[in-house]
Amino acid sequence: MPYTPPRSSQPPTSIPFELSLSTHPGTSHYRSSLTPVSFLLRAALITPRKLAITHPERGYGFTYEQWAARTLSLAFALRAVPGFKTGDRVAVISPNAPLIADAHYGIPAAGGIITPINIRNTPKEVAYVLEHSGSTIILADHEFKHLVPENPGPGITVVISKDSGGQEADDAYEQFLDRGWVEWQRAEKAQIDKHRQSSKPTAEPKTGWKLIDAPQDEEQPIALCYTSGTTGRPKGVLTNHRGAYLAAVANAFEANITQDSVYLWVLPMFHACGWTFPWAVTASLATHHTIRKVDNRVIWDALVNHGVTHYCGAPTVQIGLTNHPDARKLDRRVNVAVAASAPTANLLAKMESLNLYPVHVYGLTETYGPFTRRYFEPEWAKLDVDARARMMARQGHSYLTSDEVRVVRTESSNDKTTSDLIDVARDGKETGEIVVRGNMTMIGYYNDQAATDKAVMKGWFHTGDLAVRHPGGEIQILDRGKDIIISGGENISSLMVEQELAAHADVLECCVIARPHEKWGERGQAFVVLTEQAKAKLDAEALKRKGSKENVEFVELLKKHCKERMSGFAVPEWFDIVDELPKTSTGKVQKNVLRARFASKL
Repeated sequence: MPYTPPRSSQPPTSIPFELSLSTHPGTSHYRSSLTPVSFLLRAALITPRKLAITHPERGYGFTYEQWAARTLSLAFALRAVPGFKTGDRVAVISPNAPLIADAHYGIPAAGGIITPINIRNTPKEVAYVLEHSGSTIILADHEFKHLVPENPGPGITVVISKDSGGQEADDAYEQFLDRGWVEWQRAEKAQIDKHRQSSKPTAEPKTGWKLIDAPQDEEQPIALCYTSGTTGRPKGVLTNHRGAYLAAVANAFEANITQDSVYLWVLPMFHACGWTFPWAVTASLATHHTIRKVDNRVIWDALVNHGVTHYCGAPTVQIGLTNHPDARKLDRRVNVAVAASAPTANLLAKMESLNLYPVHVYGLTETYGPFTRRYFEPEWAKLDVDARARMMARQGHSYLTSDEVRVVRTESSNDKTTSDLIDVARDGKETGEIVVRGNMTMIGYYNDQAATDKAVMKGWFHTGDLAVRHPGGEIQILDRGKDIIISGGENISSLMVEQELAAHADVLECCVIARPHEKWGERGQAFVVLTEQAKAKLDAEALKRKGSKENVEFVELLKKHCKERMSGFAVPEWFDIVDELPKTSTGKVQKNVLRARFASKL
């Protein structure tokens, strides 16, 4: 659809609009600092009139030229805030709207550190992040204004966006950009006047983006992203320009995003900076399609009517999509990055029947998002869907720009007599911990050296995820260390049990946690959500009543199903039929919530 450029994104007509970053004196001819901000400038130079962002819910969007102008205005506006300096944290509280997309470029361009905050947090949790990060500026969407403290503190600037894209005069964020635009023009005029007054001008005056210095050091921090805090206070993960650049390049390459791609923002940009896709999509000269919330109807409209080619989402998101009334087979292939856990055979078959093709990826906030993926092998085409699902369950190999992932024996990590880590055998059986290092690994935890030292040992970041390594070199996660069920001395992978249980035709989704057992120490406790078809044919309310005839018979069916697929000690001891599972903003099941809920009953 055609868009009229908002007033704050009109390029000046009398002053050249430069689309390049300034360089620093002494910069080598064969090396320059890497920053993902450069992706936007390159896109604006190559495809200035191409649609960069489309935001149909609010009826506006921007070309790459317009977007580059907006983000430069944001950078100047931030720099004009009294007291703002390089390295200051700028908090962003926003759904997937252009505001947070702007922030991924404007904040680092100004020398700041983007600090995205989860919009599902409570005001108390947000207050903690703001205090811990020391954010001096808060950019917030109007819908989440309630998360901003009433009295944020002295010297803290708050700017609220109405998500109008410049279409409403009283939008404070657009007014903020306008002030930045004025600062931009003033800075350009000063440069031009200085150049004209010089008796021996040696170079053209700086204009446009050349007024913004590139990071003097590519290891300068770019983002401060907070973990979910499932085991205590959330930790601030500090990352840099170099890592963000290389992670974005890897994501663009691994996801096969091209100039013809349209990326649908299902994954929240506030989650680990959207896995660096705000930068990766732009690097590919593709189009960002933003939606404010995960609404299956809106997603299907985007898939059917807006040419979407890529999106990311957890299996729980895929379950909702494939079971929605609007679900239909698309006329083109859509590439889907699936994290958290691999699709079950049932889900894989459903997705492929709709032309949704998943790729299983694995990563953490500490690794800029995904850093491994399962690579498709030609012989898979001959396998049935169950066999393909089993192969896809493996997390695979490292990304293009990441060092090779390792799985090491846990005792070698704790052995203080040597600096060596010992790899597990490549037999798909010996269990170890996943460790990583290199370009796609965090600097450390902000203001928490103790946590950093605990996570980074012997030169490697220890993920806490337990895995095996197969003969082909691909890794496969068994569980988070804290999610392993230890029963009678046997280690049980809750992920494995969940995958097999989810294969039952009546199970929509499920979760398994450890529950104390008097004899065995721990046994599995399963939580099961039924499919709509199962609810229609069974008495769902009766099934939820423990001890009822319906409940007892159904639980026995589930146990029989599990016994056919796993060792007897791995079969869950208890089953609860529930309406839904608690999830994070990215669709990941919150096992910590279930544990806490259960602990209160013991």
